[in-house]
Amino acid sequence: MLDFPLRQRVFLPGVIAAVVLTGCTTTPTPPAPKPTPTCKAAAADDALVGNWLSVRKQKGVAGELRTLFTLHPDGTMAYTEQLKRSKHPSQGLAEAGCWQRDNQMLTLQTLKSNGEPVDTADPIYTNRYTIVASGRQSFSLRDADGVLIKAKRMSPGYRLPF
Repeated sequence: MLDFPLRQRVFLPGVIAAVVLTGCTTTPTPPAPKPTPTCKAAAADDALVGNWLSVRKQKGVAGELRTLFTLHPDGTMAYTEQLKRSKHPSQGLAEAGCWQRDNQMLTLQTLKSNGEPVDTADPIYTNRYTIVASGRQSFSLRDADGVLIKAKRMSPGYRLPF
């Protein structure tokens, strides 16, 4: 009979048990990715289609907020916000997703924030605005906090300067 030292007699059965248990386990399957929401095209004559720039001051924020809403006819959108402060570099946020108009309500659904997919179930990525006034060259929106946002139409290729 083979005589193993005490350490090997205790260690060896543990190794054998670990090998057997490892063979019995399965690798967990990652959850299926959530389907990306599909954007719905805007009405053919919707006056909100286009590039819209809002420049405003906001209570509690040092500097000027510049927001560019780009609302495409296919229902996709880009939302770029930039904080401009003198003697400081600009800070910005770039979101992309879908937009939808339902009478006097504009809804922006973010799908990507700064290029990264977001959890669309998180309410922070859905923004609703009441359309106070809209025309061919300007519109006014009121956000959920009651803040009035006035925007003017910009050329189709306009981008916020950084």
